Amino acid sequence: MTTTEASKGVILAELENMLRTVLSEHGMDDAEITAETSFHDDLELESIDLVSLARLMAERWGEAVNLAEFLAEKDLDEVIALRVGDLVDYVAGTLLAEAGS
Repeated sequence: MTTTEASKGVILAELENMLRTVLSEHGMDDAEITAETSFHDDLELESIDLVSLARLMAERWGEAVNLAEFLAEKDLDEVIALRVGDLVDYVAGTLLAEAGS
């Protein structure tokens, strides 16, 4: 296992905890969350939920990990199809870029 793969595993676990915090407001904190889990179809997250998730992510990883900017680069179909693994890849790439600068 590479360092990047291990890091992605840690990021996935942390995102899962953040999502459970957000989902607990809707009584859905027991939902199965994997890299393949869809934000729209599986978790039924709404825009206000994404704002809460963005805040948690910024608190954990700093302002460089900006969910709003990440989503702004996508068209509507891409946002609807977004999976947890896509967000893991984004966070890992951003953190790697930050470490390299």
